[in-house]
Amino acid sequence: MSRYNNISIIREQFPILREEINGRPLVYFDNAASSQKPQRVINAISAYYSHTNSNVHRGVHTLSQRATDAYEQARETVAKFIGTPDKDTVIFTKGATESINTIAFSLSQNHLKKDDEIWVSQMEHHANIVPWQMACEKTGAKLRVIPINKRGELLTDELFASLSEKTKLIAVTHVSNALGTINPVKEIIRKAHEKNIPVLIDGAQAVPHARVNVSELDADFYCFSGHKMYGSTGIGVLYGKREWLQKLPPYQGGGDMIERVSFEGTTYQGIPFKFEAGTPNIEGAIALAEAVRFMDDLGVDFIQQRETELVIYAHEQLAKIPGITFIGTAAEKASVVSFLVDGAHPYDVGVLLDKMGIAVRTGHHCAQPLMDFYGIPGTVRASFAVFNTFEEIDLLAEAVRKAQKMLV
Repeated sequence: MSRYNNISIIREQFPILREEINGRPLVYFDNAASSQKPQRVINAISAYYSHTNSNVHRGVHTLSQRATDAYEQARETVAKFIGTPDKDTVIFTKGATESINTIAFSLSQNHLKKDDEIWVSQMEHHANIVPWQMACEKTGAKLRVIPINKRGELLTDELFASLSEKTKLIAVTHVSNALGTINPVKEIIRKAHEKNIPVLIDGAQAVPHARVNVSELDADFYCFSGHKMYGSTGIGVLYGKREWLQKLPPYQGGGDMIERVSFEGTTYQGIPFKFEAGTPNIEGAIALAEAVRFMDDLGVDFIQQRETELVIYAHEQLAKIPGITFIGTAAEKASVVSFLVDGAHPYDVGVLLDKMGIAVRTGHHCAQPLMDFYGIPGTVRASFAVFNTFEEIDLLAEAVRKAQKMLV
């Protein structure tokens, strides 16, 4: 689809786009933080509470059975969407952060020991750094860092040359939330598996924007969040290979993960329930499934194509403004443009853009080590979704020029 096609039908499905901010139509460019929701996802949540609300897996009455069926159907929908034929390898969590913490905790229980190595990259979100630091503190393992170049691309040759019998895990983002860099995760997984090293992929910024098939990637673990892909907050997915999920200990205790409890000891259910303690986010799972159907109805390839066009156009328009510095210029990029207005703090630029009705994210984007690498406090980040338009990007460029005149 070219940028001249009409996307008004898509935009009409997002009620929040009718909002006005400071007397101007909302231009929402903060999708990497949290995407907006189509009406059908909002309706799915309302319908659940209006007609289905009950706990799952525990009741014989109609509402409980109805809720259980919807919850488990959501699991099947997500499993198909990410390309795993085994729905039990889809674990519902609060989000990518809890998914990563689950694996970090479980590995630290029986897989990691003193002087083992865990590799993360220079561009990771804090959620894919801190859990591994905590695991290292607990076990005596060491955290190693995959370096990057100034374009924001991984120096994978340095990683591959450093892998050894001490390497117990590589945890890397599929797409950088701060730079938009698309990392060569399939190659990383292949090289790691040659040495029997498992790989965890943080896919929070990939699944909303491109087709991901965990079976083709051969990922050992893959994590993502619903609220970044048109779903609701508080729901996410941990995919893991069956053999890994079966041998790892549970992260939390109580509720659905129990097979039998006595004061002498407790036995646990199998996957996926072993990792879903307590009452789950039932409506969140149902809403996530509806978000998946929304993406499938549009076509994930169409979404990727359109967002690629938006990124290219945004770079072109912002590059026409003297005094703009881009942070993250990798050859392979997803729908993020990070930049600085020379001589102005990103926060000040963001405040002025908001006055003009444009929502962007400013700051370190939960990637402080990355900002330290570039020697900057943060960036202005515009991140796109399928409902964004080229006319909105023109408004962004115009607003940046106005902010520049006021601040520099």
